[in-house]
Amino acid sequence: MVDSKRYYFYKNPFFKVFATVEDGLVRMHTSGVASRAIKPLTSEMMDLFEGQRPALVKEDELIFSTWMPPIPSKAFDRLVSSQMGYIRGKMVPEQVTISITEDCPNNCIHCALPDTKNKASLPAEDVKSVIDQVIDMGSTFIVFDGGEPLVYEGLEDLISYVNGDLAIAGMFTSGVGLTKERALSLKKAGLNMLSVSLDSPNEKGHDTMRGRTGVFNEAIAAIQNAMDVGLLVNIYVVISPRNIDQLDDFYRLATELGVHEISFFEIVPTGRWMNRLDEMMSAEDHRKFDEFVKRTEDMDGPKVFAIPHVLKKMGCFAGRKWLHITPEGDIFPCSCLPLSFGNVHEDRIFDVWKKIRKDSTYNGGTCLMRDSDFRKLHNFD
Repeated sequence: MVDSKRYYFYKNPFFKVFATVEDGLVRMHTSGVASRAIKPLTSEMMDLFEGQRPALVKEDELIFSTWMPPIPSKAFDRLVSSQMGYIRGKMVPEQVTISITEDCPNNCIHCALPDTKNKASLPAEDVKSVIDQVIDMGSTFIVFDGGEPLVYEGLEDLISYVNGDLAIAGMFTSGVGLTKERALSLKKAGLNMLSVSLDSPNEKGHDTMRGRTGVFNEAIAAIQNAMDVGLLVNIYVVISPRNIDQLDDFYRLATELGVHEISFFEIVPTGRWMNRLDEMMSAEDHRKFDEFVKRTEDMDGPKVFAIPHVLKKMGCFAGRKWLHITPEGDIFPCSCLPLSFGNVHEDRIFDVWKKIRKDSTYNGGTCLMRDSDFRKLHNFD
């Protein structure tokens, strides 16, 4: 192997896992006297990185994805530790999304947040308690979500509360009101990644999905402002039959904007989309997506994070690697699965997590919200 910069994922006196970046792609390596014995146990984790384009390469760190801590870092060490625990059968909620408020200026027709009409928000002290608890449990990615988190008073205080040595702070937003000054404020508070949602690469299509005129232009301005102040930026696209033929246009737009990553997530029949089972992705839609992802491997542009491909390989994250907290404090296995196993105002999250983990339903199979038997059982249809 040609000697190049090594980014260590894991190392002890007997076994090391490290990456190099060659021709713009991540290459995974192992070394050490125990390498031959341990390597098969880490193959799933290594396969996730091998041959993939990183989001950003710096002299002293590798940002493989906006969805995970930089390499090397203490937070990434914790993520690797959780993966090693997974091999032993121990699971932790690596990613926790906190919908801090229902308040939002948009009216998205596919919003996953249950519409309670009361515009609830989680008090700051409760959000901080959630952060403390899940970090103690091993979480490495704390995501502030909504509604629209930018309208939450005291957002920067919550972001700065996340201990950057232990976890990274991210935010999902429609981009409404994200001026350059606000973007700089979020960066100074310690925001690691900003994910801006786009439902269409053109103004009319996006505004229609978001239920408000002008939100596309606000999203584009937010991306530009975030890039200008040096934030790590991801475009988040929920793919459906409505936009499956616009994948190349999404990628061209992401390339023009210079974002670090563009992530694609398959639409789920939940929230306001609960009863639109006739608008789910078809086999032909999946074929189009697979071909698109393959095409981008040879394109000069941002990293593509194909979440459907990851879930196909690793299984659904709900209740295994993911927890979601609603503005009312309910604890869901994921943001798309509206079943409460407890409430942060009454329960310890650790106890709720144990309760979920004892339920064999959350076994890493396919998405439960697409399972007809599961939907009938819980009266989702």
